[in-house]
Amino acid sequence: MTIKLKPFASLAGALVLSFGVASAAHAADAHAISIKDAWVRWLPNNLPAAGYATLVNASDKPIDLVDVSSDDYGDAMLHQTVSNGSTQKMVMVDKLTVPAHGQVAITPGGYHLMLEDAKHKVAPGDTVHLTLKFSDGETLSAPFAVKAPGQAK
Repeated sequence: MTIKLKPFASLAGALVLSFGVASAAHAADAHAISIKDAWVRWLPNNLPAAGYATLVNASDKPIDLVDVSSDDYGDAMLHQTVSNGSTQKMVMVDKLTVPAHGQVAITPGGYHLMLEDAKHKVAPGDTVHLTLKFSDGETLSAPFAVKAPGQAK
C-alpha cells in the first residue's frame, strides 16, 4: 500500500519543521551574558574615565570577560584596584570570570573598565558604547551612561 501526501499536508509539515528549527536557532542566539547598571565615571580635562556595570551569566558554565573596546575611546582595558597595605594601585588583568548562574559587579575600588583617550568630547549626561568580548565567543555592545563623580551610585 502506498500513501500519498497531499501537497497541503507536505507544506504544513515543512512549515512546522521550519518553525521548530527557527525556534531552536532563536534560543541559541539568546545571550548568556547580560549587562545592567552600566555607567562611566567622567573626569574633567580628558583624564581617563572608568566604566562600571554588573555582568550577569544565565548559562550553566562560567564565562570570562576577555576584552573590552569602544568606538568612543582610543583605549579600553580591564583593570583591578589592588591594595598593598596603605597604598592602592591599578593593575591590568587579562580576564574576569562571571560564574555560572551568577553575576560579577564591576565597581569602584575593584575591577573597572579603564577608558583613555576619548575620541570626542564626553560629558556627564552623554552615553558611550563599550563592546565586551567573552571567552564563549559572545560579543556584547552596551550603552554606558556618563556621570559626574558626584552622581556615582
